[in-house]
Amino acid sequence: MAFDVSWHTLLEELDDLPEGATLLTPLSHDQFCVTEVQEQRVIIEFLNREIDETRSLQRDQFETLYRRITDESGGFELDRLPPDADPYPAVLSLHPRFEVDEDQGLIIERDTPTETQLLEEPSEKSSQRTEPDIGIYADVLLLADILERHDVTNLEEIETDALVNVYTLLSDVQRNANDLRQDVGDVLLHRLHHDRPVSGSYGSVQRTSRRNRELKDEDDVIETLEAVGIGRDRITSVDHAKVDKALEVTGLAESDVYEIEESEYVRKADVDEAVKESRLQGLKNQLAATEGDEAQELREEIEELEERIEELTSFRTGSEV
Repeated sequence: MAFDVSWHTLLEELDDLPEGATLLTPLSHDQFCVTEVQEQRVIIEFLNREIDETRSLQRDQFETLYRRITDESGGFELDRLPPDADPYPAVLSLHPRFEVDEDQGLIIERDTPTETQLLEEPSEKSSQRTEPDIGIYADVLLLADILERHDVTNLEEIETDALVNVYTLLSDVQRNANDLRQDVGDVLLHRLHHDRPVSGSYGSVQRTSRRNRELKDEDDVIETLEAVGIGRDRITSVDHAKVDKALEVTGLAESDVYEIEESEYVRKADVDEAVKESRLQGLKNQLAATEGDEAQELREEIEELEERIEELTSFRTGSEV
């Protein structure tokens, strides 16, 4: 298919976009709208930027991307795009034959109509809140309730039983949050095929790596270092595990070979799930019973708070500064 034909097909798709239609870049996940369509360029406006919010996407750059995609049977890798070029595949995905596969990190030409990077307007059904069946949800509700009923900015004034409740719930939230965070991170790791930040409403994440080192077999390490003039006595040290085994078969006390310092701390000993479930059900019933002007006022306050959070936490990349 000649690029001229594909280009005019794309322009027709852009002309048919509904007003206010929002697209999503595949790498940085920035949202933008198409504000003007011309023969030689497409003008877009980013929705979450204060600097460089308007961009002109040139036809010749679309043609270059088109050639790269069609020249490679397996698709074009998105992380090979130049910096700030990810709006191009997002716009090109509106063409019926091109699709962005974020799981594979590719933009691919298909033989059949494809999905696009166009964000769907949330339906009334999808905007309804539902109760997730995960432990952290219940624990966060209970924690929010107890934080509202006690002034934790002045812990010394709180009764011991209330402090125990706060500590227990904080422990449960931390554990469940870490588990869920790990699960979410595992999924994101398969979706991020580059080291560029990907932003959401509340922040950004970035694929990175860490190095873990573990010594090879002890004899091999010593032999290798001795071969270059490093003596055994310079690298060997007392092994804690071997010392502990020696203590078991001698009359020495632990304090004879260890400097011992004891410290005390609080740990969670038990959780009364029945009491938690009872209080949680009471909170749900209280929320369900909220009606009339009070309920409407609460919803308005929540919506206003969400808007303020959105404004305060909108992410800006380093290139925008």
